[in-house]
Amino acid sequence: MNKKVFMVLSAIVLTVSYLQAQETPPQPTGKIKFQGPFIENFDKPTSKFFIQRRDNRIEEEDFRYFPGNSSMSEKGTKVMLYRIDPEGPAGAGRGPEIISKNFTHFGMYTARLRIPDVTKVQPDAGAVVGYFTYHRDDIHGLSEIDWEWLIADPEIIYIGTWTGSRGNLQRIGRTINLAKGIIYNTSYKSAAEGNRNQPLTGLQNQPETIQAIENYNAAARFYTYGFDWYPDHLVWWIIHPTTDEKIILWDYSGSTPNFTGIPTNPTLYRFNFWHTNNWPVETRPNSIEKPLYPYEVEIDWISYKPFKDLNKEYQKRSNN
Repeated sequence: MNKKVFMVLSAIVLTVSYLQAQETPPQPTGKIKFQGPFIENFDKPTSKFFIQRRDNRIEEEDFRYFPGNSSMSEKGTKVMLYRIDPEGPAGAGRGPEIISKNFTHFGMYTARLRIPDVTKVQPDAGAVVGYFTYHRDDIHGLSEIDWEWLIADPEIIYIGTWTGSRGNLQRIGRTINLAKGIIYNTSYKSAAEGNRNQPLTGLQNQPETIQAIENYNAAARFYTYGFDWYPDHLVWWIIHPTTDEKIILWDYSGSTPNFTGIPTNPTLYRFNFWHTNNWPVETRPNSIEKPLYPYEVEIDWISYKPFKDLNKEYQKRSNN
């Protein structure tokens, strides 16, 4: 076999392995197992609730995951340290990622974290921190709810969902500058309408304004972020760092013109960190550079509290 053919076959194998890792749940057959309430403090070498995706790396040589480390920015706090590999490939899910062992559904999702500060060493670094749910099945399609930070501008957050079947995906999203209190856009798009971003209004655009959080900088300190997932609406929120007030960033309900935008099927709970070479942050159009260093995310804890009555009703209907 010549070298060129070997390289092509190797690329195909790696691509197939990646897609399988992204879309295959821990329970490949039979009845799925649902996760109960938990909080993961990452103070032990292994997690009771999450697995670490290795991408064929040997565990002892994988420098991307370090649970139980002392925080570099907050004295006395133990964290899961996430490192991006500067030699790693670009693309969602191609960096370090933890995935829940069991399925989650309607409930309250919360995490306390700090993203890396690259403003002085590589201001146009192209990397994404993702705190989200993700699972695709053949019946209901994709179930994804996300928080994302593009590390080139730590004042900005991206929140939204992906739903729909393969080839007919649908997105709702909101982009916010929390330091300035600016909502850049609240919009939807669908493959059926040519993936054109279109504004959301009314019940899909609440609140219409957001007060700035003074000195908000996701890289400067820890913040607590969360979302509440109901069958008929979704609420993304942040805890104010000084007042402990729960600040609502988006309370989405109703439906877009052609779809609901709210996932219905059970999903897997995830956190990842990856290089993007085609998605610059809102304020820095050149921020797609390959990371120069193994930048680090600190995760203090992640929790989940299921809405048991809502989940029981869904499971009852699904089993009938």
